[in-house]
Amino acid sequence: MSKYADENVLVITRSLFDELGSFQGFNPDIATYLPSILDPENNFFLSRDLAEDDPGHKQIIPYAIFHHGSRILHYYRGGGSGEKRLASKGSIGIGGHVNDTDFEASSLDRDTYTVGVEREIEEELIINCSYRQKIIGLINDDSNDVGKVHLGVVHLVTLDGEDLKAGEDNISELGFQNFDQLSANRDKLETWSAICLDTLHQFLDLADS
Repeated sequence: MSKYADENVLVITRSLFDELGSFQGFNPDIATYLPSILDPENNFFLSRDLAEDDPGHKQIIPYAIFHHGSRILHYYRGGGSGEKRLASKGSIGIGGHVNDTDFEASSLDRDTYTVGVEREIEEELIINCSYRQKIIGLINDDSNDVGKVHLGVVHLVTLDGEDLKAGEDNISELGFQNFDQLSANRDKLETWSAICLDTLHQFLDLADS
């Protein structure tokens, strides 16, 4: 039986990533990668059943980090997580796959990737305060089976308050922590979150944490 029945996810070829310049960890050089990666001429949809076990492709994953001041949103992925290999891990990233349904909902004003980002945020969180976001870099980790088939686009989301709650059952113990709290439990974070945590000081004023 299919693990991801009828789910098609946005991917690029690994060869395109290598051509642009493959890297390990966090890379803030958005200008080099993002235009090519998000160009419809270079990306396409692939069955998730195939993509999850195919290192010849990279699934494009928006990965949004939410903060209010120096406090960063943290949660644990429950057993119902879409990515079973990350279940029970701590995370500071909200997001997931961009699907062909996002393409169907896209328009001249909202491209497929933007629709996917907004949908993932709306599904996973119920936010009752205003916020703004920006892309700060990309993340790649070829050291494990999950990372080999995914490429993250890291969004930093600045909240004007802390009035939010989980929108899905697989998000547990949702709450804000300061940098020192997160650093003390770095070994309990999923790999992408740990890598992002190491570079957040470049983008946040952590003096009050």
